[in-house]
Amino acid sequence: MSIKPMKIETAERLAGVGEYYFSTKLREIDQMRASGKEIINLGIGSPDMPPHPDVIATLAAEAAKPNNHAYQPYKGAAILRNAFSRWYKRSYDVTLDPETQILPLIGSKEGIMHICMTYLNKGDKVLIPNPGYPTYRSAATIAGGDCIDYILKEKNGWMPDFEDIERRGVEGVKLMIVNYPQMPTGAAPKEGLFRDLVKFAKKHNILLVHDNPYSFIRTEKQESLLAAEGAMDVAVELNSLSKSHNMAGWRLGMIGGAKERINEIMRFKSNMDSGMFYPMQAAAATALDLGPEWYRELNALYFKRQDIAYRIMDAIGCTYDPKQVGLFVWGRLPEGEGNCYDFSDKILYGCGVFVTPGGIFGSEGEQYIRISLCAKEEVLERSLEKIKTQL
Repeated sequence: MSIKPMKIETAERLAGVGEYYFSTKLREIDQMRASGKEIINLGIGSPDMPPHPDVIATLAAEAAKPNNHAYQPYKGAAILRNAFSRWYKRSYDVTLDPETQILPLIGSKEGIMHICMTYLNKGDKVLIPNPGYPTYRSAATIAGGDCIDYILKEKNGWMPDFEDIERRGVEGVKLMIVNYPQMPTGAAPKEGLFRDLVKFAKKHNILLVHDNPYSFIRTEKQESLLAAEGAMDVAVELNSLSKSHNMAGWRLGMIGGAKERINEIMRFKSNMDSGMFYPMQAAAATALDLGPEWYRELNALYFKRQDIAYRIMDAIGCTYDPKQVGLFVWGRLPEGEGNCYDFSDKILYGCGVFVTPGGIFGSEGEQYIRISLCAKEEVLERSLEKIKTQL
């Protein structure tokens, strides 16, 4: 006798939230590789280099201690909070009290969800960058918020147009998510941007959520929104060790902000997870205390890769800003090309190289593609060779 499968309805909060694009595309790439095809993936921003050896050594030493395997404080171990505080002062000239103004996270992606769940009621509006990281929209939607795009244009250097946002209406807006250096466009914050964001947020009683994981990659100056005058009154900032310290799989990040904001977010977070494994927190503290030579050596490699990625952009006819920063190279499609998805698939199926279609970051990215720099020089050179001979 056949048993009819039980039908279980998913929650309404998942309406309009699909599986993450890369989750489905990577399965397709795996299938192509399984059939014997050589496929080079230049889509994912997962650093291919290891953390500093001292970080690994700290992890191993602390993991070997028998008393380091218990549950940890929900607000993170003091060793990590103190290290984040030193890092912010040294890197951004921002003073954060490690006891009350820093909340470690299991990756900053987690923090985006925590913030949305902490502050959003059903129907609250959230200003989302277009183009921007898809998780911003997904987290706000799952939390019950209504996403309102604010448009970023290449002609404006990918900066927010505050007058346009106000014309479109800000009534009911509770949060505004911002991200500079910007992903996917690679735009660094222009002089005065953070000051203007604080002014805008105060004027309209909006909480700014600044996602800041790229400030050490291909940049000359590290900047934090929290350094702007008055920012602690209206903003929280997310940061991460994923890109800056080659620790993406470790899932280590933080929120910095006023004591009141940290306490509010902690009310939600403490009901969702526990503290991270102590040896990982101790190892992260070691990473955060590395000197400037770590970032110089890291960026020396990324600048070499950048040059090859620019040559790939040239080979496929895309135009790009040579001053962009961060972990990716962002380029505009050649004139006459249809859309980014077809263009990306043409390169994938024709050359065996996957580049990210910019449309996954919003409608304003539909005439762009993105190349990750998380591939060794020889892999990028091989990609260039395949494109030149097969496109």
